Amino acid sequence: MTPPVEKEQKSVRPERGRSARATENGITLQAGIFDQLHDAVITTDLQGNITACNKGVSLYGYAPEELGGKNIAGLYRPEEQVFLARQVIPTVLEKGRFEGELRSRAKSGEDVYVHLSMTLLRDPDSVPAGMVALAIDITDKKLLECALQEDQSRSADGTGVVAATVIRREINGTQFIMASTLMHKFMGMVDRVAGHTETVLVVGETGTGKELVARTIHESSHRRNKPLVDINCAALPEHLVESELFGYEKGAFSGADASKPGLFELADKGTIFLDEIGELQTQVQVKLLRVLDGAPYYRLGGHRKITVDVRVVAATNQDLELAVKEGRFRKDLYHRLSQFQLRVPPLRERPEDIVALAQHFLSLKAPEKTFSAEALTALQSHDWPGNIRELRNLVAQLAMAGAGKQITAVEIVADLSGEKPLAPHGGASLPLGNLDNMEEQMIISALERTGGHRAQAAEQLGISRRTLSRKLREYGIEVPSGDRMATLGTISHEQQKFFRAKVSLSVTLQNANGKECQAQAVNLSTGGMGLDSIPDPVAFTGLLDVSFLLPDSETVMQAKGRLVWADVGGKAGLRFVVIEPTLFQQLQHWTNRKMKDEGWEFPA
Repeated sequence: MTPPVEKEQKSVRPERGRSARATENGITLQAGIFDQLHDAVITTDLQGNITACNKGVSLYGYAPEELGGKNIAGLYRPEEQVFLARQVIPTVLEKGRFEGELRSRAKSGEDVYVHLSMTLLRDPDSVPAGMVALAIDITDKKLLECALQEDQSRSADGTGVVAATVIRREINGTQFIMASTLMHKFMGMVDRVAGHTETVLVVGETGTGKELVARTIHESSHRRNKPLVDINCAALPEHLVESELFGYEKGAFSGADASKPGLFELADKGTIFLDEIGELQTQVQVKLLRVLDGAPYYRLGGHRKITVDVRVVAATNQDLELAVKEGRFRKDLYHRLSQFQLRVPPLRERPEDIVALAQHFLSLKAPEKTFSAEALTALQSHDWPGNIRELRNLVAQLAMAGAGKQITAVEIVADLSGEKPLAPHGGASLPLGNLDNMEEQMIISALERTGGHRAQAAEQLGISRRTLSRKLREYGIEVPSGDRMATLGTISHEQQKFFRAKVSLSVTLQNANGKECQAQAVNLSTGGMGLDSIPDPVAFTGLLDVSFLLPDSETVMQAKGRLVWADVGGKAGLRFVVIEPTLFQQLQHWTNRKMKDEGWEFPA
């Protein structure tokens, strides 16, 4: 007679020869029934280890027998693995269910988008026994969405020629429209930052869309299913800032008739957006610094410590470095907030976006109207000190004024004439005078918008770089040597070591027994690399000899390393343990160049 099994020792193991199996205590998956489904049905134990699955797991490129005993997280991309471990499984165990869209990874390495639904399974005594996951393939839907975005970026004349790559993102019902190369690059940096957990400081002029950037960071992060709480630090009365952020207890002050949680508590496990952070009072800055360092805090008038897990995104249009020098902002808080610093480019630096945004705003207010070519040139020639907010207001006025179907340059100049500022070079923003004068002014404006970057200025002007160089000589226009992009962001020294550049290079691994294998590196940092196509990761545990050719050089990198994770698809993460100082220095110089190419600057 088989001895009884204690409840705490229960486990769910796959039966041989079946693609789905019965869990204990009557929770049963009939193989014949569930194999008829095209969707993947997977049962796991309480840690996410796969105990059974149907033939629907072929959407991941696997047969059912390949997945027994593997963890379900191994079916997903590395960034989603963290989300599964820290958010999905705890949610299922706590609330009994999770549902959402995730990006998984097929055995072939291709992305597979799935709608994942996970439910907690209980035995007859209501004791949690495992979990069941239903994964529905929605890849075609995602590809269709991408195709529709491409169609929207095509020229309106029906030729099918893409005039400018217009990317549209919907953030909380607001269209985030980007047509310029500069903004495409900037949003790539935003997406990279979103995958981290550190604080982010978003800086930029008034009206550039800092709040939308902050919301994008939250929506693209692993915290997207948790609250986003935003507060304008400049809009709160001074005596209410601390109580609003950190809460208060009953009787803490006159009128406090009941206890109230602060915004940090409401944002627990989510993101808090502190707009106009430069307006924060000094005494509140001290408390905020302690919270960012993970220290518990007290509500106002309270005696119970509060601990929260919150990611902070802050924004300001002030020069915080100057505020630090003047003693208005704490230096330690500034450095703590600037783990990543993103600078939203002003509208004058991205003229392609002026056209895309103006046409978008006009379609919302007066879809029957259009801009003339001269009108669009006039819009691009303006400096836009109020940035997107100013452009939106101007278009709204133009849409309501006049009965004509086309808005002309004359109307735009007339609307701007009362308040239009002078351009930085001292002339009117709209080119004036003869053709030569206009051409010279347009060239100077393009160079100013691109920070002296000749290739980008030529692209904006619609001429070749050689033609631009000839025009510069003709007009005697001096340009600082070296093409320099305007800074889009600053990455702290602490975060630089976590920067991983995308690569595609062959890596040789050798274990302690002398066995070798070839793998493909997909990213590289000073701390390690992401690997693909390792034939047998189990055989390469322990200390490894690692060698590869450093990209864009003839340097053969040799190091000692260890695999710190691996999944069922042969992908793995490798951490460097020992690298010779000279080789490490070359690797560091290489990663620094990659960071600068991406748009990051280093703090002084």
